[in-house]
Amino acid sequence: MRSTDTHFASRARQVIAALCISISLSAQVTDRDLFDAYLNEDMSVWKAYVDSFDSRLSTFDIIYEYGYCGFIVAESKKEGKEALMPEAKRYVARFREHVEALKDSLPVGHYEMYSSAVLVYELRTKQSVHPIKSMSLAKKATELAPDDPIVLSYYGTCLFYAPAPFGDKRKALSWFEQAQPLFQDTLYRYSWMREANQMYINQCHEKLKKH
Repeated sequence: MRSTDTHFASRARQVIAALCISISLSAQVTDRDLFDAYLNEDMSVWKAYVDSFDSRLSTFDIIYEYGYCGFIVAESKKEGKEALMPEAKRYVARFREHVEALKDSLPVGHYEMYSSAVLVYELRTKQSVHPIKSMSLAKKATELAPDDPIVLSYYGTCLFYAPAPFGDKRKALSWFEQAQPLFQDTLYRYSWMREANQMYINQCHEKLKKH
């Protein structure tokens, strides 16, 4: 690994560790509640949390905004729930604003990852069309933060959902499996992305068995 890569990876671990320690001391109950809500598929808890961001947005909070945007966008695309589309667009627009506001304080690779996610959500809500740029940003994030399971798992989701020739379930599985052991760190004890990563691993295995 090049010295610059080592520096970026080390910095990412330090930032994430500091954030998690801070959260565990000041908002551990909230962290656990959000994790339990995810497991129970109760996104109303997440909505309330995301709606409270204006006065105290942090680099920790934004991962929940990323997740909630994914949820509300997916809901708005379901038959019979089209009325949610304006709401989904508002959340995506605010997410974009927050990503830019936190650009200089996010862990290494996370700005590229979240910027990629913004483009994915805007594509799904027909606000912009930049699939190649989105994939490029996601890949760049993995190059900047090769030991960050959140970044690795995110790139896996890009490959999982993208249509051919961009998407590839087998390649997606390899990224999810790279992230899996890294998620075992106690830093990710209540990480919803750790649970999502395992879900995707299971889905990849199921889909690949059929081909």
